[in-house]
Amino acid sequence: MKRPPLLYVLALFHIVLGVGALYGGWMLLTDPIGFGMKPEWLDQSPFGSYTIPGLFLLFLLGVLPLMVATGLLRRQFFPLGYVLNIYRDRHWAWTFSLVIGLMLIGWITVQITLVPHFWMQPLFLGWGLGILILTLWPAVMRYFQKSN
Repeated sequence: MKRPPLLYVLALFHIVLGVGALYGGWMLLTDPIGFGMKPEWLDQSPFGSYTIPGLFLLFLLGVLPLMVATGLLRRQFFPLGYVLNIYRDRHWAWTFSLVIGLMLIGWITVQITLVPHFWMQPLFLGWGLGILILTLWPAVMRYFQKSN
């Protein structure tokens, strides 16, 4: 089956998200104040430092989307991906693309409630919605059915 053109857009969404989250996560771990994050923003959160949010950003919204982008484009086998795949009739990368879209929306929603508003929050909320829409696009869903 031929790759749907929107698959390339979806992969690009994951690549841009992954690269940006690697940078953001690294900055939260190494220099959150220099990155513009104030310690008092954590007062209403369950975190005493930016370490846990930094690790979440670095790995779950940084490394994972880059792995998923590769899986989307190459449809490669990834044993752990198949073990954790809740949609057995779909390729693991499709499932994780859906999960990343939901995680990004959740991340930004929590961020909006805990830290002051800044211009990137609506952008990333839209980015997460875009990932969901592209992942659920009928041609993309058909391409990742396991029978293909």
